[in-house]
Amino acid sequence: MTRILAAMSGGVDSSVAALLLQRAGHEVVAVFMRNGVAGKGADARSCCSAADARDAAMVSERLGMPFYAVDYQAEFAALIDQFAAEYRRGRTPNPCVLCNQQLKFGQLFSLAEAIGASAVATGHYARVQDGQLRRAVDADKDQTYYLFGVERAALQRVHFPLGGLCKAQVRALAADAGLVTADKPESMEICFVTSGDYRDVVRARGGAGRAGRFVGRDGAVLGRHDGVDGFTIGQRRGLPALGVPHYVVAVAADSGDVTLAQRQHLQRSTATVRAVNWLVPAPVAGAPLPAQVKVRARSAAVPATITPGRDGSAGIDFAQPVAAVTPGQAAVFYAGDLVLGGGWLD
Repeated sequence: MTRILAAMSGGVDSSVAALLLQRAGHEVVAVFMRNGVAGKGADARSCCSAADARDAAMVSERLGMPFYAVDYQAEFAALIDQFAAEYRRGRTPNPCVLCNQQLKFGQLFSLAEAIGASAVATGHYARVQDGQLRRAVDADKDQTYYLFGVERAALQRVHFPLGGLCKAQVRALAADAGLVTADKPESMEICFVTSGDYRDVVRARGGAGRAGRFVGRDGAVLGRHDGVDGFTIGQRRGLPALGVPHYVVAVAADSGDVTLAQRQHLQRSTATVRAVNWLVPAPVAGAPLPAQVKVRARSAAVPATITPGRDGSAGIDFAQPVAAVTPGQAAVFYAGDLVLGGGWLD
């Protein structure tokens, strides 16, 4: 038996992850991460709310586990500031990847060491085998895209008890154990976007991005907008009516220009990533590596060739053009179900 720190969000997945660890004979200490964000109004949504803290505490009590709610307000505030700044730069951030990298598998490791726990566990759908990160058995629930930033060495101290299960099995286990979270709906929102509109967060933390023009690929002015923070590559809604569907194909934060074009102009054959984190032995710089690449969480992994640089960057050549490659999002590299690593799209 070992002591394991289990991150509890107040949802069914983290509840069952803790349950399974306990059934395996481990001593589980449950921790809820407070983000310091309070929603306003009846429609406010957050996956780290006071109600979620209550549910996590009730599950922990039901299972007889020690439970702590830990204040990470300052750490979340830095992450939220970065989120807002990226939108003002005309980029589309992915805060869930950063939260895993910096908080769940950063700050929580320090807390685990402080309480004598040997590992950190979460309710992510992923697997770790022999120190390697692999996709979950349930492809529809696989969350490895959000985990590429975890340090390779840290995988030796991570548990993902749900990696071999599907969602229906998880809910059934929770129901059989009498857990209050068994039928709780999934949270689909970014935890600190309590209003449902990310622009509220951006504009509360430094104001909107630069206002400017909608332009065509030929430079023709098609309209005006009130801030580049309201747009992302591939977006169709909120654009001028132009007779045929147009999409955002580029966002220039310095000029305020948002370029619109028809769908075929979203296709890209190459991409560049920075701050690559390898979860396998890093390949030699300049040596092409065949892989499959995901450029967003819900997209399919597509065949590509990755050429590592010497500065933590890498070039990606897709076997077939990919739509809406978006600066600020992650590109994650796979070899079958093995996660090779990933980086941030520039």
